[in-house]
Amino acid sequence: MLSPVIAAPPASLAPEPPAAPSGRRPIVTVVAIQFASCMGFFAVMAHLVAHLRHDLGLLAGTVGLILGVRVGLQFALLLPVGAVTDLLGARRTGAVACALRALGFVLLGAAEGVGALLGAAVALAAGGALYNPAAQSLLAGVSPALRSRGFAAYVVAQHIATVLGPPLGLALLSLGPGFPALTGTAAALWTVGGVLFLLLPRPAREPAGAGLRGILTGVGMVLRDRRFLLFALMTAPTTLLANHIMTAVPLLGFTSGAATLCFCVLAAVAAAAQPFVAAARRGERPWVLRLGLLCAAAAFFVLAPLDGTQTGPLMLAAVLNGVANGLIQPAIFQRAARHAPADRFGSYYGVLAFCAGMFSFAGELVVGRLFDLGPAAATAALIGVGVFAVAAAIGTRAP
Repeated sequence: MLSPVIAAPPASLAPEPPAAPSGRRPIVTVVAIQFASCMGFFAVMAHLVAHLRHDLGLLAGTVGLILGVRVGLQFALLLPVGAVTDLLGARRTGAVACALRALGFVLLGAAEGVGALLGAAVALAAGGALYNPAAQSLLAGVSPALRSRGFAAYVVAQHIATVLGPPLGLALLSLGPGFPALTGTAAALWTVGGVLFLLLPRPAREPAGAGLRGILTGVGMVLRDRRFLLFALMTAPTTLLANHIMTAVPLLGFTSGAATLCFCVLAAVAAAAQPFVAAARRGERPWVLRLGLLCAAAAFFVLAPLDGTQTGPLMLAAVLNGVANGLIQPAIFQRAARHAPADRFGSYYGVLAFCAGMFSFAGELVVGRLFDLGPAAATAALIGVGVFAVAAAIGTRAP
């Protein structure tokens, strides 16, 4: 990283003392929560648009509004929610997050009108904003030696669920109740996650209750940390780089089969990269993030000229994007965990995720508009996304 952003760790990291066995319990619990919750989430989200469009007969603009409210509100809430996690504690925040997500999926399965669907979107957004700071705060609190392996398992669980969730959703849709059976199962999985959060041991010192002043203090502390704020701004494109390929591939005209294969390859590569990143705590090295950003840039440069018929280059882009995701996600987590004070990880994560989320939200709108203007504009849009990745790699270079 740039030394003004966050000082790079030394070339040879000092060995950590052996971690206490009790440090493994939060990791195992968080990984189990991640797998259950992601299975429920991706099982529903893979089939949500089809349900809204074909089962409920909503216009495309209305579908976009519902999806946009969930994504935009979740990203917007990340700024204060990180500080709320520090004040409430990760254990309680995670339980509330899972309860809100479970409620959101129940509402989603029962909703038939736009108002009820928007209510479900709000509940899902609030739960999603609370979940990631809570889960990652628990991982950040273990010793660095365990933290690397723990976060690697967390990412692997996410990508396995990404692959297994949509087929689970398809199977549940074939049952009599259809979409309500799917959303009910997702709600049950998130409820399991909430119970697992509550089963974690209470911290030795319970955090104080969250008040507005405490939230503002947490956010203000991060905003005054200029090195970290610059790092957050430099890495803001990372969420767009991770997610936009899922939008771009169908819009380029690839078939559902090709798109599904692309996403499965991407997830498998990202998961396979985790043992490499976790070994010797490589995720803390500045070159890991830079390499991930350059692989993301290469993936979009490969995608840019495609027209929906070249499966070979599409698979190359999937591999490159998988490597990028596998390197970037743990690298950013490790850098934030090393930099943030022990009791303020949630605040730091909230600012980091807010910047990335807002950039992604705006970027998706702009790129979507460019795709509507024709093939040349679509190609320029994907090249532009790649250029953002190169700029981020340059902006986070080590001295």
